[in-house]
Amino acid sequence: MKNKASLANKVLIALISGIIFGLIAHAFFPAGLNDFLIKWILNPVGSIFLRGIKMIVVPLVLCSLICGAASIGDVKKLGRVGGKIMVYYLLTTAFAVTIALIFANMVNPGLGLNLTLPTEYKAAEAPFIMDVFVNMIPTNPIESLVKGEMLQIIVFAIIFGVCLTLIGERVKPLLNTISHINEIMIKIIGIIMLTAPYGVFALISKVFISQGLEVLLPLIKYTVTILIVLLLQVLLVYGSALKFLGKVNPLKFFKKYWSVMIVAFSTSSSNATIPVNMDVCHKRLGVPESITSFTIPLGATVNMDGTAIMQGVAAVFIAQIFGLDLSLQQQLMIILTATLASIGTAGVPGAGIVMLAMVLQQVGIPLEGIAIVLSVDRLIDMCRTVVNVTGDAVGTVVVSNSEKELDLEVYNS
Repeated sequence: MKNKASLANKVLIALISGIIFGLIAHAFFPAGLNDFLIKWILNPVGSIFLRGIKMIVVPLVLCSLICGAASIGDVKKLGRVGGKIMVYYLLTTAFAVTIALIFANMVNPGLGLNLTLPTEYKAAEAPFIMDVFVNMIPTNPIESLVKGEMLQIIVFAIIFGVCLTLIGERVKPLLNTISHINEIMIKIIGIIMLTAPYGVFALISKVFISQGLEVLLPLIKYTVTILIVLLLQVLLVYGSALKFLGKVNPLKFFKKYWSVMIVAFSTSSSNATIPVNMDVCHKRLGVPESITSFTIPLGATVNMDGTAIMQGVAAVFIAQIFGLDLSLQQQLMIILTATLASIGTAGVPGAGIVMLAMVLQQVGIPLEGIAIVLSVDRLIDMCRTVVNVTGDAVGTVVVSNSEKELDLEVYNS
């Protein structure tokens, strides 16, 4: 916890220092010196950090998704509970990113800031939507991995993970190996994030040297937009799910669940909240252990509504600051990709940024925009983790009551 707090403090210090340095350089340094700083120091350091993020996207998605799909357990025993919870997770995530896109298009957080497109950038032409579904099935999974075709990788990984579960004990060693590789990928994320203060300082300094104060307003609008959509997801989507699907009092839920939200906020980790989440769902909300032991760990792997909201708003924000118009097909692609990507988002701090790179890559938005959103991502990460774990618990209560297994006396006590 101290290390996480220390890293968060370092990133915050780097952010503030980068803004101050960039503003001073923009106002007082000669143009030649600023060009030298950007070309020889800031751009290389920032690019190294970005390349580190890009490096981990494909192997992380593959291994994390295989493990997530395989964590379902014996498919034959899943029955109604497994089907219901997966439908709930996917639908609420799709709702989340849809609300995010609608709200982002209303607020337009990136308008007013026009950054220069990278010289190597080429706008991607939006594909016909039905071709997207057809092309989700890879003809050569190895080629998909090499080319970074993310939707194909996601589909292959899910099928692979489910089949590992169907075969069972005979392939347990393979699943264990993939799980170990996944742990290594998560560790690499941790190592990459150790360089985040340097990357954030370099990237945000470069932005403020080039743009001055005009970058602040869009960044504030971006943050506030995400926080509002996160709140809407909790109050409207989850509140409605509890009231109309779970047929229980939403206020009772939030009153008893507050302690888990605090843990999620402070750790920024869905995985870290699994024990306390299961405990509160069982002891205070009346869900039987047989359900919580399945739905909560699964949700920490495959249900990332808060992360999907961030990806939706960030995609619109980054497109707007580069002066790009997202077509309807591209926004539908964001909904599809973010929904599927949430299944592969590791429940650890900072992993959502890696998945954002995948979403941007899929619709042809420059990854350089990640530098700006990363500067405020710590606060957003804490808030979206609260939404992620709350969605897991709401789904657990809804499914439990639909199976007539929710102890209403405990829930209403």
